[in-house]
Amino acid sequence: MKVGVVIPSYKVKKQIGEVLKELEPFGYSVYVVDDKCPENSGKFVEENYNYNNIKVLYNKVNLGVGGAVKTGYKQALNDGCDIVVKLDGDGQMNPSLIPSLIYPILNKEADYVKGNRFFNLDTLRKMPFVRLFGNSALSIINKAVNGYWDILDPTNGFTAIHKNAIKLLNLEKVDNRYFFESDMLFRLNTIKAVVYDMPMDAKYADEKSNLSIKKVLIEFPPKYIVRFIKRIFYTYFLRNFSIATFELIFGFILFNFGIIFGIIKWIESVNTGVVTSTGTVMIAVLPIILGFQLLLSFLNYDINNIPNKPLCKAKF
Repeated sequence: MKVGVVIPSYKVKKQIGEVLKELEPFGYSVYVVDDKCPENSGKFVEENYNYNNIKVLYNKVNLGVGGAVKTGYKQALNDGCDIVVKLDGDGQMNPSLIPSLIYPILNKEADYVKGNRFFNLDTLRKMPFVRLFGNSALSIINKAVNGYWDILDPTNGFTAIHKNAIKLLNLEKVDNRYFFESDMLFRLNTIKAVVYDMPMDAKYADEKSNLSIKKVLIEFPPKYIVRFIKRIFYTYFLRNFSIATFELIFGFILFNFGIIFGIIKWIESVNTGVVTSTGTVMIAVLPIILGFQLLLSFLNYDINNIPNKPLCKAKF
């Protein structure tokens, strides 16, 4: 299989040269995407690293990391690549891990493989606390949003994807900015792609993240909510109607009825001074208990409903 490596390039002029040198022995097709870089990193690569397997692409406007990766994906497909790796240009990702990253795809066990920095607890200590805390929180949220309950470190940008998955995805709909990795997982679930984690270590040196924490807190939550609703609708109402659908519907109705009814009766009791009867309390409590049990059953079904049939086995 032909392997392509996409490197989004934005303010990584100091580090990208070392990354390209480490990649050279592998002979992969390399696509450096200059995302309207103020440092002119594309020109820098063309002038200093004129290897035969490197192709420099230019975005006319800054599209963000996701937009740059999508530009690389499209070119790699046009050039006949079977597997496309996304590698950051800041030196945090070790190119020597690429053979391990693409192995599950070569073996037709997965359609998309991503790095997981949470596997080795010893090396995890090297991660800055803010990144560790943020990634842990995002991992929990992403499990519910994208449906891949066995995946950790969702914002890890060290990924490999099979050409079949790229073809089935509508790349134009995938987020262009820093929500790209999370959005990819959501959209991979909509096409039932098989996703694997690959344990890896991360390197932290003098690179500076272009991601603003304030931006994440403002922009990410609405996007997560929208995609969670879409996933549930696509999976349990539009494309399939199973016992989990009934568990979700009746669980939601019963649980909320019990909560609302209980609050109303509690307010009435406070205002009137009349003690609420046992029967009235039970009318509130029983729906809450039953609804909660149904929602737990739905959650159990959803956790076991992870895609397990690789798309890479199909012919397109």
